[in-house]
Formats: sequence, C-alpha cells, structure tokens
Amino acid sequence: MDKNTIWAIVLSTLVIIAAFILPPMIFPSNNANQNAVTEQSLQSEQNGSETAPTELSEALISESKVTAEEQKDVVEEKTFTVNTGLAEVVLTNKGGDILSYKLSNHYDMDTQTGVQLSDNVSSYNRTCAISLGKATNSIINENFNVEKIDDYTYLFKKSVNCNGKKFILGKKYTFKPNEYVFKLDVLIHSEEDGGLDFGGTAYSLRTSPQIGPHFDPKANRYENRQFIVYNGSKSKKIILNNGQEKYYDKDFVWSGIAGKYFIELIIPTDASILEKAMYSSKIEVNDYANAQSMVERKAFTAKDVQDSYYIYFGPRNENDLKKYNLAESNSWNIGGYRLNESLQTYDWLRWLETILKFAMEKINVMVAAIARNPKGNWGVSIILLTLLLRLVLFPLSKKQSLGTLKMQDLQPKMKVIQEKYKNDQQKMQMEMQKLYKEANYNPASGCLPMLFQFLILFAMFDLFNNYFEFRGAMFIPGWIPDLSKGDSITTLGFTIPLLRTNELRILPIIYLGTQFLFTKITQNNGMNMAGNQSQASMKFMTYGMPLIFFFMFYSAPAGLILYWTVSNIFQIVQQVIINKMMAEKRNQTEEKKPVQKTLPPKNKRKGKI
Repeated sequence: MDKNTIWAIVLSTLVIIAAFILPPMIFPSNNANQNAVTEQSLQSEQNGSETAPTELSEALISESKVTAEEQKDVVEEKTFTVNTGLAEVVLTNKGGDILSYKLSNHYDMDTQTGVQLSDNVSSYNRTCAISLGKATNSIINENFNVEKIDDYTYLFKKSVNCNGKKFILGKKYTFKPNEYVFKLDVLIHSEEDGGLDFGGTAYSLRTSPQIGPHFDPKANRYENRQFIVYNGSKSKKIILNNGQEKYYDKDFVWSGIAGKYFIELIIPTDASILEKAMYSSKIEVNDYANAQSMVERKAFTAKDVQDSYYIYFGPRNENDLKKYNLAESNSWNIGGYRLNESLQTYDWLRWLETILKFAMEKINVMVAAIARNPKGNWGVSIILLTLLLRLVLFPLSKKQSLGTLKMQDLQPKMKVIQEKYKNDQQKMQMEMQKLYKEANYNPASGCLPMLFQFLILFAMFDLFNNYFEFRGAMFIPGWIPDLSKGDSITTLGFTIPLLRTNELRILPIIYLGTQFLFTKITQNNGMNMAGNQSQASMKFMTYGMPLIFFFMFYSAPAGLILYWTVSNIFQIVQQVIINKMMAEKRNQTEEKKPVQKTLPPKNKRKGKI
C-alpha cells in the first residue's frame, strides 16, 4: 500500500470522525427544549394512567347501564365525518376506528385527490383499531355506541366480555382545527377487580394498515416504508420488506410508520405504560403489503384506566413536525417530543444537510421575489445553489489539479528513489518525505477537496431525494412538472429493457453526456497518469461508471438528476479554466528548466576526422 493510499484512508477517517464531533459543537442542542414536556404531560407521567374514576370513566359507567338494555338490539354501523381544515376524517362505530384520513392540502399525483393516509383498510384491519392482548390478535370488530360531544369530539363506548373479563371500553377522539395531531383517549372501566391482563398485555393500538399514497416498491426504487422509534435522544429507522412481522422491545418515547413524504406517529403521554412496539408488512389485501406500526399496553390491575395518545397523521416535513418541539407552537400545548427526529436524513451529515437546505430555501425566497411568485421555482433554486457550491469549491478543485501537476513533475525523481531503495522501505519513506519537503508538496492536499466533495454529494443525494417541498414542484411545464419524480417527455408502449419503465426521460441522457464530457476533459489535463492507472481502468472510469450511474438513477427524482447535471456543466467550465491555468504552469516550468548543452561527437572535436 503506497503512502498516498495510507494518507487517503487516514484523512477519510478523520473527516468522518470530525463529522460526528464538530456538528454538536457548531450547532449545540438545547437540552432543556429537547427534554422539556408540558406541565400537562408531566402531571400525566407522575400520576400514571391508572387513575381514579374521571369524568370520562363516569360516562362509561353510566353507559354500562344503558348498553345492557341496548345489547338486545343490533347497533347499526354508522360513519361520522370530521373536517379539521387540514384533513377530512371518517370515523366508524365498528370498533370505534378510522376508515379514512384524507389530507386536504396535499394531493395524490395519480388520483388528483387528497392523499389518503388511511390506506389498505379492510374489514379486519382498520386505522387506530384496538385488539385485546397482543398486537397479533384480531381487532375488536363490533359496533360501538356513539356520543357526539361536539363537531371535533366523538366518544365510542361498548360493554365487552372477553375470556370471562367484563369491562367497558371507550375510545374518545378529539380533533382540533388546523392541526395534524389528534388525541385518542382509551378508557377502560372494569366491572370487577383484576384489571386487564391477557398474557401480560392489556390491549394493542395500531396505525393505519398502510400509509398512502399507494406506491409500487418494484417500480419506485427511491421510496420505501420505514418503522421509526424515538427513545428520547435519538431515533431508529428500519426499512420494511414485504412479509415482516417483528417486535421492538427497547424503551421508546414514540413510534410510528413513515413513507417518503408522509408519516403516522403514536405518542403516548406516558411512555412507561407501553411494553413493546411492533411493525408488520404482511400482505393482506390485493397483493399490497401493509406497513403498520403497533404498540402494546402493559397489563394493569386498576379498575379505572385512562390512557392518552397524541397521534400525528400528516406530512413528513420539518416545518409541520417541529411545531411539537415547543408547547407554544401548537394549539395542543404539547412540547418536547422532537417529532422532527423522524425526518429522513443521514444522522452524521445532518449538520451539512441543514446548511444546504437553509441556503436553498433562502435562494428560493429570492427567486420568488424576483419572479413575483410566492412559491418561487425550486428548479431555478437548485441551479443557483449548484452554482454557489461550484464557486465555493473552485479553490479546492484548483488546488487539487495544481497538486496533481506537481505530482507529475516529481514522478521521475520518485521512481528513482523507489528503485534505489526498493529493499529498504524505511529509507524509501524518509527520502520521499525529503523530496516532498524540498518541492513544497503535501501528498494529502489532493485528498481533502475530494473528501469534502463526497460529503456534499452524500448530503445532496439525501436532501434532494427526500425534500418535501420538491413534491409536486414544477420546474419546466411539459417536461419536469414534478421535481420529486423522474422527468418524462412521452410514454412508450413497452417497458424499456434494464430500466424497468415505459417512460422516456431526457434529463438522465443529458446527465450521461455531461458526465462523459467532464471525465474526458479531466483526463486531458494529465490527472490520470499512465504509471498509476492502466488504459483499461481509464476507459472504465470514462465510459463504464457514467453508464452504471445512468441505469441506476434513470428514474431518480428530477431534482436530484438536475443537480448532478448542472453540477457537471459547471465543473466542465471550471475544468477548462483549470486546464488552461495548468498549461500555463507547465510552460513556466519548462522555461525555468536549465538547457542541457550537447557536446559534439568525439571524432569531430579539434578538427579530428
């Protein structure tokens, strides 16, 4: 392993370590805000959920006297609609569950209707359904009696007799205008001592069977479904594959399920009542796999219990999620739950993503002001951000190229040293260090710019592939109407081999052409030296890698491909400038070299023939 490779490995390690250590120093977290909870939540945690009869449990007790008579008749299934301004929610008294949760301000691009978060609902699996005991047990599938408290509050209640245990179960939904969070109170009044205990679990609560909009994991490789838990300090995300059903038995504050742009979270006011979380991706309806999160409530012995859950159904968007970091930011007056920890991000590069996102959003504000369009144009903002990044990175690219030129000049002397001390590695390293010092050259100078560019590449990939504002954002009408999806100029009557789509896209082809050109220009500046790289590997880097990326990212979001394409174009311009500077540098070096005098042949000296 040569010295340059060792330096690259060491520097890569240092950069990664710095990426972990420096962000907390640069962006210190406010532990007081992160760990703070509202007075209401603290009171709930201190007192626990096993309480004396409350006003709600009194309502359940009185209900038991009514339902004993009503049970002689069949209670009809009914539905009830609540409109919060942000969502239209359809409740059913069958199980006291949610049938539909359709967003009002976010549209399904395929159906042109509001995004349906309560997806894949069936007669045996509904949103916010309860099963007695374990999460794998069947949901309660009987009709409840209903009390409408007001336009935003409904109480479902029923007498239950299960395995000899008689109790009254209540589910109270409370919604608020213009909030993605609603509250679900689970109320239980036991008619006898002993509480609820079904194998160590009282009951289980679940999200919707699947989170909309509908997606095909085979056709869309840039979206998935994730199970998420947060333990109070960090979140854990598990990508779901079809046919999974697994428990998560570590401590957590909240859990849920997420798609690329939307998310469902269950947040108990007292996390200590929960025993486990579970995720399921069983295929139940029409070969469409579920993506469902469930929580299991510990068994209890109290006669009256009221468990409260805040449930977030809405965009996986920082602006909407971070409202619940501080109590004064939302009408529920809840805080400290750090729901924005559910955002998709590389944790070790979050600081860099935050900087890039901040810069892009400020640029879009400027674009909106110039274009007199309140939404701005995110495509134009991507181009301007890319230009800004290339300008910032230009000194590093220039330094890297000039360092390469100096390395080329040192190659003959390095070969002499390597040949002379090939049997003495220690002496060889000492002579190499001496040579570098005399030439004022640092072998690591070319690694840092490359590593920094790789960090930006990773951060940009994650940001542009998941940035919520790109969803439905138009760049060029008729070509790129949605930056969150691949561009399309026409739909073919067949599937394109290897690409697994029938959409003809132009942006990836432009990207491929610019990548070919950039690699060719880079090689023309002499950076690829024959001594270090064979012709075969040079051809692979020139033609093979761009082709691999073309097939990998053909259907990637247009915002991501746009960034790479524009970055290539700016890099080509920069490389042409750098190549010119390097040519001038070579000429100056050649002029400074001493001219070696050539002596005439010996037989021609002093007039000898």
